[in-house]
Amino acid sequence: MPVPWEALIPFALLTTMFGAAGTLLNTSKRLQNQGKPVRYNVDAWDSMMMDRDQRLTGHKRGQSAEPYAPEEFETNSAWYTERVS
Repeated sequence: MPVPWEALIPFALLTTMFGAAGTLLNTSKRLQNQGKPVRYNVDAWDSMMMDRDQRLTGHKRGQSAEPYAPEEFETNSAWYTERVS
């Protein structure tokens, strides 16, 4: 049975486009996370640590190796935005 060579051109185009789209999506997500893989199944502890990292470094995936927090870390807490009754 002969191979329909005309069908291989659209098949190659579709395969290439799906591969390019997946690669671009993966690259975009990694660039948004500073080159680290995307986090899945984030629980409450991870969410709190991501908020802390956001306040310390300015990015949710950034981490700091300094033993002491900067001065502005004391005043940029999320608790100050809640209304006390």
